[in-house]
Amino acid sequence: MTSTVPALGTRTAEGSALQAVLLDMDGTLVDTEGFWWDAEVTVFAALGHTLDEAWRHVVVGGPMTRSAGFLIEATGADITLAELTVLLNDGFEQRISQSLPLMPGAARLLAELAAHRVPTALVSASHRRIIDRVLHSLGRQNFRLTVAGDEVERTKPYPDPYLVAAAGLDADPRRCAVIEDTATGVAAAEAAGCHVVAVPSVAPIEAAPRRTVVRSLEHVNLPFLHGLMTP
Repeated sequence: MTSTVPALGTRTAEGSALQAVLLDMDGTLVDTEGFWWDAEVTVFAALGHTLDEAWRHVVVGGPMTRSAGFLIEATGADITLAELTVLLNDGFEQRISQSLPLMPGAARLLAELAAHRVPTALVSASHRRIIDRVLHSLGRQNFRLTVAGDEVERTKPYPDPYLVAAAGLDADPRRCAVIEDTATGVAAAEAAGCHVVAVPSVAPIEAAPRRTVVRSLEHVNLPFLHGLMTP
């Protein structure tokens, strides 16, 4: 069936149109940041260690190597980074197999982007095995491209994942809107030169040039994203 919905996001004469939307996954589209922390707490409890709640703000949104490495150093646990990575991914997968709640407004926003044929990518620091599981809930058809944290040499907070996503969609990073929930992800997107919409999950994020902060995805729609591109 041919869609009759017009494609919004074509380039204007001034080159100011939205070319692509790049979305983080955990804490942005799916309410899973708590699942990761629960998995970390459970794994370290089995190793004989109790995690400090304050560390949650340190590990949120980070790549697995950074988060797991920090927890090993902080606890002194007798486990290698490779071993811990497997245990954490296993623990997280067990939790999302039970339920996977979407963030408020996520399903509506993805449907709107798909209906208007806006090039969209999922860009996550999570590993490919996790992304593929979560896509069952998010809908693989909603994304032209997905970028996993274990598929780039440097993941967030480096700009590489967002540069790879923009290139894969044949888009100028400066004409991409990125939606993120953590300071780590925001740093990656801004380093790539993208406009950022921050929807804080665990820790607060301040507004800044080329960065708009909203309370929920329910405040984000296609006209809003186009408005970010206005000089």
